[in-house]
Amino acid sequence: MDHSLPMQDNIILTDAYRRQFSYLRLSITDLCNFKCNYCLPDGYQGKSSQNELSLDEIKTLVSSFAELGFKKIRLTGGEPSLRKDLLKIIEICKSQLGIERVCITTNGYKLNQFLPEWIAAGIDQVNISIDSLSPEQFELITSSSDLPMIMAAIHSAIEDGFTAIKINTVLLREHLDSQVKPLIDWVKDKPIALRFIELMQTGENTELFNRQHVSANKIKSWLVAQAWNKKNRSIHSGPAIEYEHTNYLGSVGIIAPYSKNFCDSCNRLRVTAQGQLHLCLFSEDGKDLRPFLQAGDVAQLTQFLRASIYEKLPKHYLQQQQTGATRNFSMLGG
Repeated sequence: MDHSLPMQDNIILTDAYRRQFSYLRLSITDLCNFKCNYCLPDGYQGKSSQNELSLDEIKTLVSSFAELGFKKIRLTGGEPSLRKDLLKIIEICKSQLGIERVCITTNGYKLNQFLPEWIAAGIDQVNISIDSLSPEQFELITSSSDLPMIMAAIHSAIEDGFTAIKINTVLLREHLDSQVKPLIDWVKDKPIALRFIELMQTGENTELFNRQHVSANKIKSWLVAQAWNKKNRSIHSGPAIEYEHTNYLGSVGIIAPYSKNFCDSCNRLRVTAQGQLHLCLFSEDGKDLRPFLQAGDVAQLTQFLRASIYEKLPKHYLQQQQTGATRNFSMLGG
């Protein structure tokens, strides 16, 4: 790890390995209405009432993270648009002093209806999960026939001037032909950031992982061979290594969690919809923040977070097939 990185004056939370944290991924619901084969192939199986964080609890949470120098919040699920108070959650995050970017990750459900509302509420960026541009392949992966609507909503948003759009594509061996080249061709004349995500093993997808996993390094090698150049990484960026090309309006990112030193640049923490802090996507268990949140105690929560960060491990252990408590990605939003 590079221990010579300069400290950022406005980033307070730093772990034992000198990693600086400024990015919160906040799950606001476990519920999801898609049946993606790598996450919830049988659909959501939990209770309809999830004891999700209230608006007041979210305000306390965001206030504490902002005090610690966090600049970016990503709202995830499950599927966050299933929360009827999503617009209020966006507004709470957006109005908090110190928070510079509020983003959302969605499966695209009713995107044509919700996207204009999210933009009006102040959302800065939207990540949309699209695992194939083929409607048939998309439905095989997600059990949803919504791709035409999702694509129309994206094109409409771009036409209206909203270009802060990222597309997330989970690499699946069976579907590579309908994923990599068609999607890269698609962003040639569109200001969209495409990201290919290496399939990760969870507690529930081992059989599919063994059958469908393909190394993202293959895509990296192809990009380099096609004269794509690596972009500089912002301190508040996510885990993607991003590439740009002089002949393409869009960009391509690679998220390769099985690559060497992947965790060295980690800058994010995760909180579940029930208020559990996860220091890693694949940590063994969460830390209960609910008592602080229910009491509205920002000061005590901030103190607890300062102490907890030193328990963060130097890396995950996916290579050893240790997936921690993550049964599926709807628990933590990936």
